[in-house]
Amino acid sequence: MSEQLRYDGRVAVVTGAGAGLGREYALLFGSRGAKVVVNDLGGSFQGEGASKRAADVVVDEIRARGGTAVADYNSVVDGAKVIETAIKNFGRVDILVNNAGILRDRSIAKTTDQDWDLVHAVHLKGSFKCTQAAWPYMRKQNYGRIIMTSSNSGMYGNFGQANYSAAKMGLVGLANTVAIEGQKNNIHCNVIIPTAASRMTEGILPDILFNELKPHLIAPVVAYLCHESCENNGSYIESAAGWATKLQIVRGKGTVLRTSIDEKTISPEYVKSVWSKVTDMADAEPVVEIARASGYLLEVLENLKEGKLGGIEDTFKYNSKDLILYALGIGATVKNGNDLKYLYENHPEFSAIPTYFVMPALMLSLTSNLVANALPSGNAHLSNILHGEQYLEIFDDLPTSGTLTTVGKVFDVMDKGSGALVVTNSDTYDKKGRLLVKNQSSIFVLGAGKFGGKKSPIAGVVPIVPAPKRNPDSTIHYKTSEDQAALYRLSGDLNPLHIDSDFAAVAGFNTPILHGLCSLGFSIRAVLAQYASNNPVLFKAVKVRFSAPVIPGQTLRIDMWKEAKRIHFTTTVVETGKEAISGGYVDLKDTSAKL
Repeated sequence: MSEQLRYDGRVAVVTGAGAGLGREYALLFGSRGAKVVVNDLGGSFQGEGASKRAADVVVDEIRARGGTAVADYNSVVDGAKVIETAIKNFGRVDILVNNAGILRDRSIAKTTDQDWDLVHAVHLKGSFKCTQAAWPYMRKQNYGRIIMTSSNSGMYGNFGQANYSAAKMGLVGLANTVAIEGQKNNIHCNVIIPTAASRMTEGILPDILFNELKPHLIAPVVAYLCHESCENNGSYIESAAGWATKLQIVRGKGTVLRTSIDEKTISPEYVKSVWSKVTDMADAEPVVEIARASGYLLEVLENLKEGKLGGIEDTFKYNSKDLILYALGIGATVKNGNDLKYLYENHPEFSAIPTYFVMPALMLSLTSNLVANALPSGNAHLSNILHGEQYLEIFDDLPTSGTLTTVGKVFDVMDKGSGALVVTNSDTYDKKGRLLVKNQSSIFVLGAGKFGGKKSPIAGVVPIVPAPKRNPDSTIHYKTSEDQAALYRLSGDLNPLHIDSDFAAVAGFNTPILHGLCSLGFSIRAVLAQYASNNPVLFKAVKVRFSAPVIPGQTLRIDMWKEAKRIHFTTTVVETGKEAISGGYVDLKDTSAKL
């Protein structure tokens, strides 16, 4: 059994210690060597009357068990007098349990000023005044342990307890600040949220519950929070019937409502359109200090100044199963031993094929109206959009699972007559704010042209680069499966164009076509195999133009030209002789294969 926790040499002040929880705290501290100040005004639970008997009885109990204790009969509103009792009798104060409380339950409509003021005076002001009085002694000692007593009514609300709930939640705010201000002087402040049978809860709780909510089952939790070995500071601990847990304030990721730091207003209509992201708590994280709470907002503002944020924001989750499914979707196979690192999560070199990280940007585009909102007509839907070009650049190590945030916005719009070309930029970050990848997608929207727009791209649209005018340095063939599109779409691009014959006909195709990004995946596998020893870490960037459709089951020929660390390539459909991908290149960090 572990060594007994002791409080020898410590002085504990427990307010409202004449009965219930306070009595149990005082008895436990006294039995473990602390000198105890038993404070209790001795009034009713409604804050009426006064009596010395309640405190005296508890003092006698502590002394009868061999402990040391004195009584204090002051109201906690006179906190200085309560602490003075400790200093006068024992010369110091190490532990302060703010436990005193009263109830004056009324519905909101019937709560009087007196009901409100008395409850707040005892619970909130009393805890503040006792803490304030103990503060200079604890600071001088460079040691202190303070407990604020909140309630389920404060944390969650309760009918008929507006005054009590407000005071109890006020104690949480008070504790937050006390914890921050006291930390440098080893003064810890924590919140206990107890549910216990007491004279205040008798008649309110059902008998079966009342009989199990023994105050002595909560006392050890408070005692540990007050021990010098406990490192918690600023925690909220809920406890009842021999059970305890920690509560935390959490905050969702939220979403940016401005496109730049210069934008001073936002519309209620836009707030409505992104409200689901504002209220999404799927990726909520604890926030326990104002410095950390405001830190994220400062980061958002800095990113707005630098143009890093603005536009549409989306969260993307993935794991090893998703990476394996993607690898299968672009033709990786266990027949090739070099592909096993992409197909087996326990492989010592398990890795993501880099082009998987087009997916966060693609999902953002598919689940938002990013492209449609960029067009005067707003006419962009799955049956009239084609993937024109794609650029992907890797900026940091790619994790094999995680939750990523992608921020995307329209970068350029061009009028091509028969359609519109919309260029989007997307930056993807991990939870720590590391920029992992940048994507630039060019989407051709059929029938959305002739709106009087410009014809040429602005600076910053990444161009394709024609292949060298010589025979390829190397060539690799891959035959796709007739089920290739059906398999690849499970990675996220569920456009019916790739599986539904009727939908394909509406889009102008005789049969469902393979995803352009699937053909890209096959091409990248070829480049990595030929020039990077199949090591995805050597991949830096890729740029392609999708020139012609591929039908599932057709054969792809990837022709490659090596020029320093840049590998140019084209991808041709063997059965038709048409280039499916043109002007493509991959930039590698290093080339490990010889020609």
